[in-house]
Amino acid sequence: MSVVLTAILFALSLCADCFAVSLCSGITMGKVARKDTLVVASAFAVIQTAFLMIGWAFGSAVAPLIGRVAPWIGFLLLLYVGGSMVLEGIKGEAEALNLNGFRNIVLGGLATSIDALAAGMSMSLSGESFSIAAPKALAVLVVTFLSVVLGITSGKVLADKVGRIAEIIGGLVLIGLGISILLK
Repeated sequence: MSVVLTAILFALSLCADCFAVSLCSGITMGKVARKDTLVVASAFAVIQTAFLMIGWAFGSAVAPLIGRVAPWIGFLLLLYVGGSMVLEGIKGEAEALNLNGFRNIVLGGLATSIDALAAGMSMSLSGESFSIAAPKALAVLVVTFLSVVLGITSGKVLADKVGRIAEIIGGLVLIGLGISILLK
């Protein structure tokens, strides 16, 4: 699979929770000014990407210490994150966050980005170099931004129909990426 396609699939699966939350929040926020939508989307995208790269850097630092078990740890992290996303999607636990005000936006961005930290660690523990992590990070930045804009602007129409499916598909893709780590 090409680096670009892998990066896009990775980004789509990782931002599924941001999309689901922004979709549900779009319902409760009512009519949102374009500027406010762009602020929320930018904050989520930057936080998600930062957590991904912090996780990658941390994983890179500890990988030499854990050696041969590093791919298994990476697999287990992705299995956990992906499995959690699938279960949340099945249960319909995506929740609307209050995204009014800077503090709430940052808290929402942090809450939806914990999985990016684990995914970043998994990337480096599976041996992905910065030259592979960087395109994924760029894809996460762009795709998260676009998904949050789409989620907020179409929340009322799509939340019940697409939010759960996006979460489940994103989780399954992350599990698949975890399995691919073990098959290298």
